[in-house]
Amino acid sequence: MSKRPAPKAPPSYLVAEKRRQRTVWTSIVTLAVLLIAGIVGYATYATQRADDITYPKATAPGDNTGFALGAGPVKVDVYTDFMCPGCKNFKDASWPALETMIRENKITVVYHPVAILDHSSQGSKFSTRAAAISACAADSGKFNEFNAAMYAQQPAQGTAGLTNEQMIDMGRGVGLGDDFVKCAEDKKYGNWVREITNTMSERGFRLTPTVTVNGKQLETPSPEKITEAVTAATK
Repeated sequence: MSKRPAPKAPPSYLVAEKRRQRTVWTSIVTLAVLLIAGIVGYATYATQRADDITYPKATAPGDNTGFALGAGPVKVDVYTDFMCPGCKNFKDASWPALETMIRENKITVVYHPVAILDHSSQGSKFSTRAAAISACAADSGKFNEFNAAMYAQQPAQGTAGLTNEQMIDMGRGVGLGDDFVKCAEDKKYGNWVREITNTMSERGFRLTPTVTVNGKQLETPSPEKITEAVTAATK
């Protein structure tokens, strides 16, 4: 009986090609698995991040990054840091004009108390602490009064800033009570401040004070420029 000839081995180039294809498909599958894992991981992180944030009850309608004063048709956003000297200068110079336009029902001012100067308070994170406590004041209906008191006693940039106890005493001084004190002592809104500071950066703003009128940033946020922009927005 004759023997069948042994099958010929496939050419080496075919073996190499099959090996290459297996490597490619293995890589594709691995990348797909990593991509899915990354998406799931990010979604979990984002959910946990959102769950870690307690939002103040007093935030502006449709904008949980700030507190509204007034109810006029033109929106004026003010991004401010309690350790920023320019923010105090802006507040002192511009508040009379803003207050007048609020009273005349021309504007809604939304204050965003952010923390971009934590590095300038000797490690005490004064900007974050102050902004968080201002949110407690907002929840008790006295953001504007607390804001004014804070800038009236603004610490110098580069110092440790005020202690929480000093800021709580300032809150008591403008009529805030036990709910405010407990909120401040519990450090309730620290994560919220970090979130809105990140949001400010995502919106393309880097400095304080930053002022926008109906979303348009003013290069020079003076009372005159704000009034001009508001007037133009109402035409």
